Amino acid sequence: MFNLGNVSTPSNSNGNSKHVKMLVLGSGPAGLSAALYAARAELAPVVLTGTQLGGQAALTFAIENYPGFPEGVGGAQLGELFQKQAEHFGAAVEFDTAHEVDLSQRPFKVTTDNGEYKADTLVVTTGASPNHLNVPGEVELTGRGVSYCATCDGWFFKDKKVVIVGGGDSAIEEGLFITRYASSVTIIHRREELRASPILQKRAMEHPKVNFIWNTVVTEVIGTEKLEALKLKNVKTGEETIYETDGLFIFIGHTPNTQMFKGQLEMSGLGYITVNDKMETSVAGVYAAGEVADPHFRQVVTSAGMGAAAAIQATRFLEAESG
Repeated sequence: MFNLGNVSTPSNSNGNSKHVKMLVLGSGPAGLSAALYAARAELAPVVLTGTQLGGQAALTFAIENYPGFPEGVGGAQLGELFQKQAEHFGAAVEFDTAHEVDLSQRPFKVTTDNGEYKADTLVVTTGASPNHLNVPGEVELTGRGVSYCATCDGWFFKDKKVVIVGGGDSAIEEGLFITRYASSVTIIHRREELRASPILQKRAMEHPKVNFIWNTVVTEVIGTEKLEALKLKNVKTGEETIYETDGLFIFIGHTPNTQMFKGQLEMSGLGYITVNDKMETSVAGVYAAGEVADPHFRQVVTSAGMGAAAAIQATRFLEAESG
């Protein structure tokens, strides 16, 4: 659990409308790092947590590649440390979600579940959401055997057969995590080799509970009250088979959470917010950091660095305005 501690209250000059110097959308590593730097610059930033406090990183069981933690650190624990440090310097973390923004003029207007904010600067760190297979039965059986978060749901598959779809770091990390519960973990990948880092590949290949099905995709999720089986298709031979399983965990990449900003901020063809090397977007005073603007690295350490850069640049922007 995250501990909000003592948070400051932003000024409220017009009913539910609150005016702040900096508003951060999202509470993952990028958002909380931005809040830390902005708080130390005495901007009294407000962070809106969104639907997932701590971002996607908080759902990761163990993060082994963040500097300063030689034995690794839990995603939720690291997020809590980020939050406490930002709050220590005066950032306010609010359990609230933005659902509409108006970037046509400053201060920017952000409408949330609980009211409205007017912000002199905005840092967008809304992250990215897991991609779906988009096959029959997937939506209907989500939460009934189909999942996108091993650390959330792995415990429910104790002594059961589980399938992982994907071949990147996330798929292998989460697959290895589930081995502590499941009787077997079968990784299904559309290619004949993984994209995950060599150390994760080695662990998976050597794990007695882990099996692989190569050159294969899931074409249907089968079940009534709960997941019962998967229809598989070999992409090379076209052969179709039915594979019985108790659980399906899907890790095939992410889509940036940028719907709110379409038509207002410049984006790439894949929907990621376009930023320069100072994290500046196409609108002056609006910055973006983390996975919402990063289709390449998608690491906790790079997201944190982008968040810090965004806050530093926003601080300079406000200083230049005030003379």
